[in-house]
Amino acid sequence: MWHIILKNKMYCVKARTAALLFVAGLKRRFLSSSSALSHVDLAGKVVQVDVSTKVRRAEAACRVDLPRDVFDLLKRNKLKKGDVLSTARVAGIQASKQTALLIPLCHAINLEHSQLFQQVTLSLDDQLSCVNITSAVTCTGKTGVEMEALTACSVAALCIYDMCKAISQDIRVQNLRLLVKTGGQTDFRRVEADETITPQGDLI
Repeated sequence: MWHIILKNKMYCVKARTAALLFVAGLKRRFLSSSSALSHVDLAGKVVQVDVSTKVRRAEAACRVDLPRDVFDLLKRNKLKKGDVLSTARVAGIQASKQTALLIPLCHAINLEHSQLFQQVTLSLDDQLSCVNITSAVTCTGKTGVEMEALTACSVAALCIYDMCKAISQDIRVQNLRLLVKTGGQTDFRRVEADETITPQGDLI
């Protein structure tokens, strides 16, 4: 009878050891794949994702094609409505802060002083008679800022159109596109963005 009890105990020990090894193997496989899971920490525990320090950035660009005579006047700052490039830059910055009012389903972003960097740059292309517009938005928030960057470029371009249309309406806004988007669930970088140099912007 004792040998039966001893045999049963040995069987239980072996079964328990096998179970522990099996669980350990599952845990190792789980932990090796948990790095790709946003709601699991390194110990395999379920956690809530921390979004308080996520930095989100987006860059966009477009181009405004002008007739040669209009471009020359703009280049020499001789248009009757004043400094077109400076006004368009301010228009782009203001528009980015009003994106949620312009795009119905776009989330409003809290524009505290330390939370959002916005920049709009305009450069003249003498060979193509056009104005190249780029914008960049960076913030710490819970939603991306690509719509703010695209809106900044769009309104800056429309401001140029408005200030030049008295001379000619043969003005075209071209090639509005997103260049870079980082900080969200998926990042995006257009190939041409590698050659796009965006200077540091103003703190709003």
